[in-house]
Amino acid sequence: MTQYKIHPIVMGSKLFDKTMMTYQYGYGQMYNIPIYCWLIEGDGVRIVVDTGEAAPGKTAAREKALGAKVYTFVEGLAKWNLSPSDLNIILHTHLHNDHCENDDKCVNADIYVHEKELIRIHQPHPLDFRYMEDYILEVEESGQIKPLTKDTEVLPGITMIHTPAHTEGGMSVMVETPAGKAVITGFCCIMENFNPPPAIRGMDMEVIPPGTHVNVYDSYDIMLKVKAMADILLPLHEPEFANIDTI
Repeated sequence: MTQYKIHPIVMGSKLFDKTMMTYQYGYGQMYNIPIYCWLIEGDGVRIVVDTGEAAPGKTAAREKALGAKVYTFVEGLAKWNLSPSDLNIILHTHLHNDHCENDDKCVNADIYVHEKELIRIHQPHPLDFRYMEDYILEVEESGQIKPLTKDTEVLPGITMIHTPAHTEGGMSVMVETPAGKAVITGFCCIMENFNPPPAIRGMDMEVIPPGTHVNVYDSYDIMLKVKAMADILLPLHEPEFANIDTI
């Protein structure tokens, strides 16, 4: 089976209350998260998981707070001698705006996303303002989107798994690497969600659900499932990967 390398590229950042990541834990703690595009390399294909923000805040203050360089989509791919038109496949964890703002630049890529995300981006609930259909209208019209309805092996060694914790159509991406199965989570969280501090474990909680979720009970169980299947956990907004070139 083909084994792949994963390159995390920071395509933006956000500063907000930590409970946006960790449900009912960390109130009042301001927390800085990276927004990633994950470049997957192997077997001659060029794949990204999510495409990040179109105009990320690239100020010195933001980069200092994050402790890492922030790239535009074009700059981040150029680091690996690629351009958006070189990409073959985009895999979407979900379609909140900060995960799909550069899709229209990838004119040669097939775009895989769960059909429930396509429904929601065109019919967003008032509580979920982060769906913005303008970012996908062009790629929809060009026929690039490949809707999924279930767990799908997109390529040998790369499988998308329906994990509706953060959104109804959220999909985690399992990637075979030389070090084992890496799972990029389909829900917005950090490593602490999977490895809670003693105070949380003392409450008999093995994980902390995402702060923003569809159903908190289901989200807890989905996190346990993802944790069990992964040799390498790649939480969608974990800061520790911001300065790592290759996983």
